[in-house]
Amino acid sequence: MGSAAGDVLKSVGSRLRELRRRRGMTLVGVAERIGVNESTLSRLEGGIRKPTLELLLPLAHVYALPLDELVGAPRTGDPRIHLRPVIRDGATYVPLSRPGGVQAYKLLLPPWSGTEPQPMSHEGFSWVYVLTGRLRLALGDRTVVLRPGEAAEFDTHMPHSMGPDDDRPAELLVLFGQQGERAHLKARTT
Repeated sequence: MGSAAGDVLKSVGSRLRELRRRRGMTLVGVAERIGVNESTLSRLEGGIRKPTLELLLPLAHVYALPLDELVGAPRTGDPRIHLRPVIRDGATYVPLSRPGGVQAYKLLLPPWSGTEPQPMSHEGFSWVYVLTGRLRLALGDRTVVLRPGEAAEFDTHMPHSMGPDDDRPAELLVLFGQQGERAHLKARTT
């Protein structure tokens, strides 16, 4: 095995431990999710157990990371993110970032077809920036209409729904933090 590959394998355990701790997950919780006992995961994180695909693939799924990123393999030098659109409930989501942390999407919302969707709530925090069209954003009992160039941010625990405000599609940039990460903006003072 080459030196670079050996170095990657040696550092996998500590990378996994750090990743788990950064995400606020417990050893027991992760072990249960991937179907191994706690001691197996502990030995892997401690560098005592050799990483295998049978252990790494479920961990990559739990942490929502590509396998090469999970183990810290060197990048190929190609900085492009390969966009694979996903269509869900008629909306088209184009991922603009790699899995993990705050996610960036380009979102195309078609005009309403029939009744408006029911408001939903879930873990996280969202930022929305309107590229084209007009967006109707319902947050709790309040509704706002955003035009191109306008943005909104909200805690996704609050019941919310969004869609075009007229019969044209709305195109958005969306940032979503699964764990409720918030943007920290600093304004320059003169």
